[in-house]
Amino acid sequence: MSENPRIRPLGAVSVTPGDPWLPVEVHERVGSTNDLVREDPRPWRVVVADVQESGRGRLGRTWTTTPGTALAVSVLVPEPASGAGWVPLLAGLALHRAVAEVSGVATALKWPNDVLVPGDGDRKLAGLLCEWTPAGVVVGAGVNVDTAREDLPLDTATSLRAAGAPGTDRTSLLEAYLRHLAAVLREDTGPDGASVAAYRAACSTVGRDVEVHAPDGTVREGRATGVDAEGRLTVRTETGTSSVSAGDVVHVRSR
Repeated sequence: MSENPRIRPLGAVSVTPGDPWLPVEVHERVGSTNDLVREDPRPWRVVVADVQESGRGRLGRTWTTTPGTALAVSVLVPEPASGAGWVPLLAGLALHRAVAEVSGVATALKWPNDVLVPGDGDRKLAGLLCEWTPAGVVVGAGVNVDTAREDLPLDTATSLRAAGAPGTDRTSLLEAYLRHLAAVLREDTGPDGASVAAYRAACSTVGRDVEVHAPDGTVREGRATGVDAEGRLTVRTETGTSSVSAGDVVHVRSR
């Protein structure tokens, strides 16, 4: 393992007065920030951890963090006007904006829940996992912040350090994410509103050739043509156009 200078520890976190968030709960080490929020699901609750030992990604994947190098945060938000299916997409939009503001790294959104760095080979910088509760939607976000290239678990992953922004402050990134997420949800007026339009503009999946790996193991190939009113990806194949609500979407590289 390479030496990786530890960035400023997560400390007291402030958010803009008038924002809806409850006081941010900062933990040194947890199993899963999503699990902590689900144990006491209050709207606008925020849980962040320096180390997450058993975090989850989509499709049962695991996501753990190394001290001082990543941001692991979970929040609980009410269902927005566009519907619960839009929550992971709008949260991704907020994270996309926060990363640009704090680090200057340009990112693109891969439907439904990945943040990629086009300038770093379309590698994955961050992912989101949403879980539904009667009180609202738990949104977990994991961002590789100061992890060295050689310490990343997969060649398809990147970090802000590897993408050219070493030493990005995690507290500043967290504050920006919460601010942008509150704004995106506040400005969401439905499927024809500004927040949905902004997501569609930032989604790099639209217009790409893709493989859709369905939960039952089947794979479809086609062209992603848009995101519908319910937040589903529309894909055109040889047999017609359909909407995808679940599954793993792979961007097919041009040959």
